[in-house]
Amino acid sequence: MYQSFEVTARPDQGPPRLARLREELQAEGLSGFLVPRADAHQGEYVAAHDERLAWLTGFTGSAGFCAALMDVAGVFIDGRYRTQVKAQVAGVYTPVPWPDVTLTAWLKEKLPQGGRVGFDPWLHAAGQIRSAEAELAGSGIALVRCDNLVDRIWEDQPPPPMEPVKAHPLEFAGESAADKAARLAEELRRAGQKAAVITLPDSIMWLLNIRGADIPRNPVAHGFAILHDDGRVDLFMAAAKLSGLGDHLGTAVTQHEPEAFLDAVAALVGPVRVDLSTVPQIVADRLGDRLAEGGDPCALPKARKNAAEIAGAAEAHLRDGAAMVELLAWLDGQEPGSLTETRVVSRLEECRRRDNALQDISFETIAGTGPNGAIMHYRVTEETDSRLENGHLLVLDSGGQYLDGTTDITRTIAIGTVGDEEKTCFTRVLKGMIAMSMLRWPVGLAGRDIECVARLPLWLAGQDFNHGVGHGVGAYLSVHEGPQRLARVSHVPLEPGMILSNEPGYYREGAFGIRIENLVVVEEAPTLPGGDAERAMLHWRTLTFAPIDRRLIVAEMLTGEERRWLNDYHAEVASKIRPRVGEDARRWLDAATAPI
Repeated sequence: MYQSFEVTARPDQGPPRLARLREELQAEGLSGFLVPRADAHQGEYVAAHDERLAWLTGFTGSAGFCAALMDVAGVFIDGRYRTQVKAQVAGVYTPVPWPDVTLTAWLKEKLPQGGRVGFDPWLHAAGQIRSAEAELAGSGIALVRCDNLVDRIWEDQPPPPMEPVKAHPLEFAGESAADKAARLAEELRRAGQKAAVITLPDSIMWLLNIRGADIPRNPVAHGFAILHDDGRVDLFMAAAKLSGLGDHLGTAVTQHEPEAFLDAVAALVGPVRVDLSTVPQIVADRLGDRLAEGGDPCALPKARKNAAEIAGAAEAHLRDGAAMVELLAWLDGQEPGSLTETRVVSRLEECRRRDNALQDISFETIAGTGPNGAIMHYRVTEETDSRLENGHLLVLDSGGQYLDGTTDITRTIAIGTVGDEEKTCFTRVLKGMIAMSMLRWPVGLAGRDIECVARLPLWLAGQDFNHGVGHGVGAYLSVHEGPQRLARVSHVPLEPGMILSNEPGYYREGAFGIRIENLVVVEEAPTLPGGDAERAMLHWRTLTFAPIDRRLIVAEMLTGEERRWLNDYHAEVASKIRPRVGEDARRWLDAATAPI
């Protein structure tokens, strides 16, 4: 099994660990210390070595941070985790609704006389520190660079990961590493920049056509890179990780041990491009006035998938869809109350593992039944494992890492006889997902400009959900990939080749959750009869193919167009998936995709 169900953090461990941290604060003469869920590479995902936030507080969400002061410790969490955090942290920690309440506003309230708040400059992006220092100006509160105080007290901290790196075949990458480096180097020259510092693991993997295993569920390796304006790349990654690559990296890539990275940064001739949202503060400190602000040069090219990457993603989704159908057909044959969440997770993984191209799951499968479904990023453990009872909704959010693509799919499934309120809410979520799927929009719009389309049916009923409508997805890379998003905070224009999720939801704490998710790719839209020929438009092509639970749909709530979309989608699911599944699953699929 890729996934385990062990309990990884306990609330009762938080108080003594916080007390020990406060002893360190007192010894250092500090008023507080910031503990982010981040590592030196500033990616979204961290290895066990870097799970400092979870170790200290018990909170295991994928985003957030702790500000530990001498008399109060705030755990800052966004809307996805406001239910989860209540069960994971002890009373010595105070959940703080972030970003509604900012760190700087909270610090000003808790330290009215001022103070010195420490932070590890490896673990905070330079842009974060710059903004915080500006907001704290005149408050008497200073942010102070210091050693990592959590590492001092974490006696059994796991070692940094040292997993081997492998080459990513050109047939899946679609472009050689040398061509990528040359293309990005030309961009640097046009901007008058001598080099770019790259710290994000998925950017380095994409640039060099390699994949790693330092982060569970994400095929990335830890390292740093400097791309020069002549196309040369200095790669700061342990030689032991690269021993199996042979001559894959080529002569334009020079390997160095990670310990040499900061000295190499200090020796660069400027201007040096860095992305302030991801480069650690310590790197900005070393660059000083040679720093040139700019985005990660790999981010947008990586997001704009080429033809080989899109073809790989499409094929991976068909195989993944077949695994989902096998699971759903099996699940539909079980009696309510006979299964638990962990059994569903295990069975789904068994279905996926029949595919030899599967390398891992793309994240810990979310299988939340009944009230657990309202915890948006619920992770089932041996202690929380619950039975799928009659009347429950099961939120099943999962994906696979295949050599040719990364998948992410959510289906909400009726267990036995479900109530009318659940069906009504489900149908509103479905209407939003269909509306986004059918959307056409002018070139130049960003996720923030269109994401409300998926929320409108819920808004009209006085309802909403506390997560984005969609995130970018990598090509056998991270299942959450920027910079594109379907979210209110996303200013990045959507472009052809970008793959995103379309996943509206609805959550009623203590009762049920609903989410429906397909992956979609941006394409140029053909001009419609009577449309403006000179107005370029974009639209989506759906990549995910698996039935949507017809038992939960209130057909009378759908418009004629929505019904046609759903019936056409289900017909395509049947056509594409039926030849890939067994006889029992085919019979189930025929019924599950029948027109409504």
